[in-house]
Amino acid sequence: MLEKIILFGGTFDPIHKGHIEVAICAAKKVGASKIIIIPARRSPHKHKQPVAHDTDRIAMLQLAIKGLEGVEISNVELNRGEPSYTIDTVRQLREKFGEFCEFYWLIGADMLPSLPLWHKIIELLDECNVCVMNRGGYEKPDFDGLRGKLKPELIENLRNNMIETPLIEMSSTEIRQGIIDGKDVSAFLQPEVWDYIKRRKIYLPVDFE
Repeated sequence: MLEKIILFGGTFDPIHKGHIEVAICAAKKVGASKIIIIPARRSPHKHKQPVAHDTDRIAMLQLAIKGLEGVEISNVELNRGEPSYTIDTVRQLREKFGEFCEFYWLIGADMLPSLPLWHKIIELLDECNVCVMNRGGYEKPDFDGLRGKLKPELIENLRNNMIETPLIEMSSTEIRQGIIDGKDVSAFLQPEVWDYIKRRKIYLPVDFE
C-alpha cells in the first residue's frame, strides 16, 4: 500500500494556527500519515523576499509543530539556489521517500489561475496530486477558467482533488501588519511562536522599544 504524504509549501512568514489547521484537515481527508511543511526561500511567483530570516522561520515552524505526530519540516527549498520550483522539490523528496508513497501538494485557491504557468506543470500534475484548498465560507474555485490552458483530464483531476478546509481568519500578511500596528495577534499564533516573535522583535520597526 502506498503511503500518502501531504506536502505543504509556503513562506510561513510567520506560520500561524490556520496553516496547521488546514494541513491537518487535508491529511485527514486524503488519509495521509505524514505532513511535510516546506518553507520556501522565495516563491517564483512572488517578487518579495520573506520578511523573517530563514533561521527564524525554521525556528517558528519547529515551535509550531512541536508535539504534533507525523508532522515534519523539510529544508529542501531553503538549501536550493533560486529559482526553486515545485517540480524539483517533488522529485527530490521522491528520491528520499521512494516510489511507495503518494504525494499531495496543497495550494490555495488563489493560486489556481496561475497554475498553468508553473514550471513543468504537466510533469508536476503527473508526478503528484495537486490539491486546491477551498476555504470554508468562500465560493468554490473556478476550474472552468483553466479550459484551453490545461488538458480536460488534468482539470478534472484538479477538481476531484479539491479539499474543503476550515476558514482562516487572518493571513500571515495581516499578522505582520497587525504586529507593526500594535494589535494583539496572539489568538492567531501558537503561544510559543508569539513569544519567539516578541523576544526576537520580528516584524517590528528597527526603532521599536
